[in-house]
Amino acid sequence: MRKNHTFSFLFLLSILLFPRVIFAQVSSTVKDSTKVKDCEIMDFNDVMHKLFDGKKKNRKADPKKKEKKISLLVLPTISYNPSNGLLYGATGTGSFFMGPKKTTQMSFSNARVVYTTHNQLMTYIKSNIYTANDDFFLEGDWRFYLYQLPTYGIGTNAPDTTFKPNFDFIGVEHAGGGGSYPMKYNYAIFHEIVNKKIVGNVYAGLGYHLDTYWNIKDELLNLDTLPIQATPHYTYSKIHGFDSSAYTTSGISVNFMFDSRDNPMNAYKGYYFKLNYRMNPTWLGSSRSSTELFFEFKTYVGLSKRIPRHLIAFWVWGNFMTTGRLPYYSLMALGDDQKATSGRGYIAGRFRGENILYGEVEYRFPLMKCAQTLGGVIFVNATTASNDIKSEKLFDYVRPAAGIGLRILMNKNVRLNLTIDYAIGWNSQGVYFGSPDVF
Repeated sequence: MRKNHTFSFLFLLSILLFPRVIFAQVSSTVKDSTKVKDCEIMDFNDVMHKLFDGKKKNRKADPKKKEKKISLLVLPTISYNPSNGLLYGATGTGSFFMGPKKTTQMSFSNARVVYTTHNQLMTYIKSNIYTANDDFFLEGDWRFYLYQLPTYGIGTNAPDTTFKPNFDFIGVEHAGGGGSYPMKYNYAIFHEIVNKKIVGNVYAGLGYHLDTYWNIKDELLNLDTLPIQATPHYTYSKIHGFDSSAYTTSGISVNFMFDSRDNPMNAYKGYYFKLNYRMNPTWLGSSRSSTELFFEFKTYVGLSKRIPRHLIAFWVWGNFMTTGRLPYYSLMALGDDQKATSGRGYIAGRFRGENILYGEVEYRFPLMKCAQTLGGVIFVNATTASNDIKSEKLFDYVRPAAGIGLRILMNKNVRLNLTIDYAIGWNSQGVYFGSPDVF
């Protein structure tokens, strides 16, 4: 591991842990002003029932009726942007239990199928599954894209010239706008990790990771001019010996995880820590050999004993290329986390680097004192990434973002929220829709 990795990890971790201790002390000593009596928490379905069937008396729960183990939310996806044209499809979020609820954590999965009028296909399945009694934890990230998305280069100072601000909608920006380099490519990702419970909340396991890119078209690249009109993707690929039209990263990983959250989809308390060391040898299909280290940390500080959704949440992750060399699109970027939710305020892939660190703090609060159907969030995040070609290290440049959001409680039993956020970053802003919560 390079020297600045250890320092960067400890620095960012201290930023998260110090506020957590302070807020914990404050919440335990300050009088809770959000306590309410005789409140009935209502989700979206309850509100609809009250509106259209309000005159009827509430039905009493049938003690013989079994509680549902599966909850499903499917939303239509319809939007437009110049890069993709008209996007239409569906996004679904499902939560379920693989065993007894008393001894088994809730599992959840996200799936999306979107097609565009530019003949693009975007599909993914992201899963977090706990088997009966939490004996195993399975983490999956499967994607197949016929895609286009602009890139800006490596590091948090890319591009290193002044450019016009951009606005993006659900993470997709106008092609060629805001100093970007439009790219078209196809890619498939298959990541699957199997963790076995060791003791308590501690897990360890192995994983397989495949990232393959083909039909890469660098739209601003022109090799027929003198001098040639190079692009960040072409320059990086040629300097490090990659075919700029196609490449693959294929590797196995060793994993460690600690998870004490009370609900993996929308936690009110607990800790989550993940450590992943990935080896990508050529004999397994990688274009070049490499190794990389990934870590992730989350924790939640309650501010109200009576209203547990009133809290402050902390999130940090980092990815470091420790040996060898990764191809351009295998370098981790904003939005490449397993839930693809990092970097509100920027488009997906806005910052990318051989090493990258990301941190976020979010204040979550109810907007309705009693029913709690509506909630709000205020958040700030920051990203720093390195660029070996220009000798830029982590923390040489840090790009922040901040925003506000609305939360609509869709299912109170599993705490499933519909999220709507607006965020402003460095020369960037955006609107983001999703489900479940960001982290």
